[in-house]
Formats: sequence, C-alpha cells, structure tokens
Amino acid sequence: MVTTRFAPSPNGSLHLGHAFAALVAHDLAREAGGRFLLRIEDIDGARSRPELADEFRADLAWLGLEWAEVAPQSARLADYAAAADRLRAEGLVYPCTCTRAQIAASARETGPEGPVYPGTCRGRGAPAPGVPVAWRLDVAAALDRTGPLEWVDALAGPQRADPARLGDVVLVRKNEPASYHLAATLDDAADGVSLVTRGRDLFAATHVHRLLQALLGLPVPRWHHHPLLIDDATGTKLAKRRNSPSLADRRRAGEDGAALAAALRGHRFPAGISLGQRLHRGT
Repeated sequence: MVTTRFAPSPNGSLHLGHAFAALVAHDLAREAGGRFLLRIEDIDGARSRPELADEFRADLAWLGLEWAEVAPQSARLADYAAAADRLRAEGLVYPCTCTRAQIAASARETGPEGPVYPGTCRGRGAPAPGVPVAWRLDVAAALDRTGPLEWVDALAGPQRADPARLGDVVLVRKNEPASYHLAATLDDAADGVSLVTRGRDLFAATHVHRLLQALLGLPVPRWHHHPLLIDDATGTKLAKRRNSPSLADRRRAGEDGAALAAALRGHRFPAGISLGQRLHRGT
C-alpha cells in the first residue's frame, strides 16, 4: 500500500505552498488506493505554537482532503534519544560547540543547506561539563560503515547517495531533541511512509536520510520531490517567514476551498505566483 504524509510545523500558518504540497501527497496516495497521513512536527522549540495544529486541520478539511493522523513529534522524543544514543555508542556522531557565525567564518565551501561544516570539532573529544553541544554525524565514518548507497526519486530517477555534499550535518541540536534529518527519517519509518513527498528544496537532504536509514536499519521508501510555488516578485519559494498569504485568512474570508484545490491541481495560480522549474533526471 502506498502511504504518503503531510508534515507541517506549527510555527506559522499554512500558505498556498503548503496547500500544493498537501494536495500532491494526498492525490498520489488516493490514486494508488493508499493512505494519506498528517503528522505535526512540533519540536521546533519556542517557535512551536500548539494552537496552530487545529488551524492546520481546518485548512486541510477546507481544501476537501481526508487523512489519518499519526503521533506528533513531541510524542516521539524517546525514539530520537534512542537513535542518537545508538549512533554515539557506535562512534558515528561527535559533539560540536561551534556557533553559526564560527561555521560561516571557517567554511571552505557552500552546499545545498549553506556553509558546509569544515569538521572543526571532529576528533576533539568531549567539551567541558555544562557546555552546550550539538551532535554531528561523522559522514565519512558512516559511509565507511555502509558502503555505497542509492535511492530513487519518482521525478529525477535513480540517485547515488552523496551525503558528503552537506558535510557533517547536525542530528541533535543544542536546544532541541533532534534535527529535521534525524526526526523526519525516524518518523517516516515509524509511520510506514512508503512514498516521501516533499518540495525539491529538500532533494539534497535525502542523501543524508538514505545514509541514516542504512545506519539504523530502517526501511527505504521512494521519494517524490515536487516543484515549488514561487513568488514571481522575489524569485523565491513561498514561505512563512516571508508573510505569504495564509490559508486560514482565505478560509475565514469565505473563499471556496474546493475551488482553490482544483485550481492548484490544474496549476492555475494567483497572479504573481508560478510553479518552479520541474526536476529533471539526474538533478
């Protein structure tokens, strides 16, 4: 059975980009006679606003979607801790005290997620007691353990996993129980997600997630990285932090949610919004 999911973070209202992503996941599951899941990713520290989860449910229902809801991330903290402990015990993660400013100043290259961490803390050992640390994946050591890996995207085709392009990514943040890389990988396995649908901006992250699946003995899904909705004025994707118009505002103003969903499915977007370039094989 094909199982997809929509996994918003309650740190801001949903916008048209989220609606498009939810529709892609929902429709791929429906066309295959499968399941569409809703998962609330609510471990974003002080930025998480629990009251937004109900708003998300109202938005999805307004669009005409049906779903099964699974446990939120806040109910999975023990799973994240156990996975991190396992990787620590196997010597595959190391503590890092570097700040973002220090990384930006010392990075020698830029990757898909920004400055690539140069490995400053690798091999330094444990810092002094009480010093906040993040835990980073030693990608080279991990690849030595797993050997070459591959994964498949529905639009871009077969891919050779290349997690080194992102550097030694953080798996446990200084003030949060898990990074997106660790949490999303564990969640999708626990929820039985067989087709991970998400925007093409997360294409590179999948290289890391495939490595984590191999290290932790998790099932390997297929992926579908869909194009993004773009703000034509800025050339950037729609985003909460850019104050993109919210679905909740449209819903409360009396807009027809089913009609909006039909327009998005037909790639008919409001003025000033367009669909970003599609993925091509080998991207």
